[in-house]
Amino acid sequence: MKMTEEEFQRIYVFLKRKYGIDMARKKEIMTGRLENYVSNGGWDSFSAFMDAVQTDVTGQLEKRLVGMLTTNHTYFMREFEHFEFLHRVVLPELAKKEARTKDLGIWCAASSSGEEPYMLAMLIKDFFGLDHPNWDTKILATDVSTEILEQAVKGIYTSEQLAEVPTQWRRRYFKQMSDGQHYMVTDEIKREIFFRKFNLMDPFLFKRKFHVIFLRNVMIYFDNKTKQELIKKVYHSLEPGGYLFIGRTETIDRTVVPFHMIQPSIFRK
Repeated sequence: MKMTEEEFQRIYVFLKRKYGIDMARKKEIMTGRLENYVSNGGWDSFSAFMDAVQTDVTGQLEKRLVGMLTTNHTYFMREFEHFEFLHRVVLPELAKKEARTKDLGIWCAASSSGEEPYMLAMLIKDFFGLDHPNWDTKILATDVSTEILEQAVKGIYTSEQLAEVPTQWRRRYFKQMSDGQHYMVTDEIKREIFFRKFNLMDPFLFKRKFHVIFLRNVMIYFDNKTKQELIKKVYHSLEPGGYLFIGRTETIDRTVVPFHMIQPSIFRK
């Protein structure tokens, strides 16, 4: 099924205005990801499909569209140096700073299929050890895709996906399923995470500020103006001294907000 330039522009503008997703130079990718779904769904063109998306009162087709066009590629231990820095520097600092309240605010802002927030939960639980029950370290994990969040909530992964996870974590925080090939995150870890759908283009109306925000490998979808607006909102959502982690291939414009760069991809308010 061929996508006309007019159809491409319609989908591009829809995604850009509503979700900040910039696919201006990704017509081939867009076509490749949508064509089978559109054809198998009985629509004779991408325009007919978009007509259905924009008149679907349930919102399910829009959710499906967003899910197909956002690459939810992640894996356990991705850019693990961030987790090492969190364990070695950030958590000891916050444990001392919040010793009285024992309350930490942590947001995983592009949680995808769950590997990142589950890694954070395991690392934090190990750091605090026997004192962990005395702390509130619940993690807010959000994503724009309902489908990928449903997958994350299940917390089921293959043995290959867990290959790089430390042995002690695999034994303690995962339970093998009956097929012998899949493992599920334990309830002990699942209880540490709140998964929610959230569009980063929406206003940030959080009741509290965060000590740590992971915003990794999501700004690649946005143009410079959108990234700048997002970073402003992120900055104001952090506690003074709070930390922001972004993907190693990403950058932020520090003329827009006065972040202090600790090292590339790690910033402090």
